[in-house]
Amino acid sequence: MRKSQNVDMLNGPLLKSILLYAFPLMFSGILQLLFNAADMVVVGRFTGPQALAAVGSTTSLINLLVNLFIGISVGTNVLVARYVGARDEAGVTETVHTSVMVAAVTGFVLIFVGFFLSEPMLTLMGTPEDVIQQSVLYMRIYFAGMPAIMVYNFGAAILRAIGDTKRPLYFLTLSGVVNVVLNLIFVICFHMGVAGVALATIISQAISAYLVLLTLHQTEGICQLRKEQLKIHSQRLIEMLRVGLPAGVQGCVFSISNVLIQSSINSFGSLAMAGNTAGFNIEAFLVQGSSAFYQSCVSFTSQNLGAGKIKRIKKIVLTCFMCTAVTGIVVGPLATLFGEQLLLIFTDDPEVIRYGIIRMSYMCNTLCLGAVMDVMCGGMRGLGYSVAPMLASLSGACLFRIVWIYTIFQTHHTLETLYLSYPISWTLTFLVHTLCFVWAYHRLKKQSTLVLD
Repeated sequence: MRKSQNVDMLNGPLLKSILLYAFPLMFSGILQLLFNAADMVVVGRFTGPQALAAVGSTTSLINLLVNLFIGISVGTNVLVARYVGARDEAGVTETVHTSVMVAAVTGFVLIFVGFFLSEPMLTLMGTPEDVIQQSVLYMRIYFAGMPAIMVYNFGAAILRAIGDTKRPLYFLTLSGVVNVVLNLIFVICFHMGVAGVALATIISQAISAYLVLLTLHQTEGICQLRKEQLKIHSQRLIEMLRVGLPAGVQGCVFSISNVLIQSSINSFGSLAMAGNTAGFNIEAFLVQGSSAFYQSCVSFTSQNLGAGKIKRIKKIVLTCFMCTAVTGIVVGPLATLFGEQLLLIFTDDPEVIRYGIIRMSYMCNTLCLGAVMDVMCGGMRGLGYSVAPMLASLSGACLFRIVWIYTIFQTHHTLETLYLSYPISWTLTFLVHTLCFVWAYHRLKKQSTLVLD
């Protein structure tokens, strides 16, 4: 493998290494979001509010169907990083080839899941009649590109585990430009509407997936991908699932709570849906800072655990915590301050902008709470504990939001009441994650070997 591409996670000053690792991740996440944001901007500007609402109404449902499998890629990241730290060549090689095969298989399964479940699930969510047919069309085309999306995510997880976050950034830069250009061509020139933006997205994702596979094939050393070694190693798959499956289940249940919230937003009409969609997309860009430090925490913790550098793990989590807290405190209120100008990127409808401002005032100003929650969860996952953070997240965030929807929201039926459930649930979950990490870290110091949760 090329040393110049990889951040050294085991030696040297932590803050510098974490920032070098996290910044490309941050920009990669932003570029990936540009796929969806470009869809929103093009349909909002050139097709109308109903098309914007149609694309936006699919987000929580897509996440629900995809997060289980994306979560398994967390297992790939943790295992590869740990084996690299422990210099276990057989473990790395088998995990790499198992991961790529799992990505391809799950991607093809998701094609059929998306095609057959799109319409009944969107109907169940109460998607308005003036939106639902466009929503179904967007989802079915989007899921046709799911093999590429899965392969990219698993391949990028492998590269992150060895400290390489730069090349995925380069690949997403190229595919992001392709996505924007194809959006404009398909929608403006060929008047394809939501079908055009979905098609542009899957073509650009296919490009980034191909480049990740090419990189792994050309990489020298234990992470090299070889066609003749592509197979699912049962033991590695079990290990991946033990770490990744709880993360995937957590993502799914989070998405279920978000689907319920989306259903509640749908009851306010298509303009509220469009405003929520625009606000959500701005918020998603801001979250990339905390997401980058969460992934940094997972990878750094895993490698140092494999290398037996236990004392360094505590410093890793504290450094990531401070970085993400500062990021959230700065960017969240700043985005709220310029909320109207940011929403104008997506739409010029004053009513849609008003609804978007409502969401941003609640979500962006409390962004740091969700950010520090994620980092503490990342520390647990890096140590190999996945069930404990899953249970903490499900009870502290998901269950709380569901109860909130069926109790508080029913008596105070406003968007403000609905959005208030987020910062409260983030705070509760952060406290539980922190207690879990303190317990796991002290337990680890007393043991010579890791016991997976």
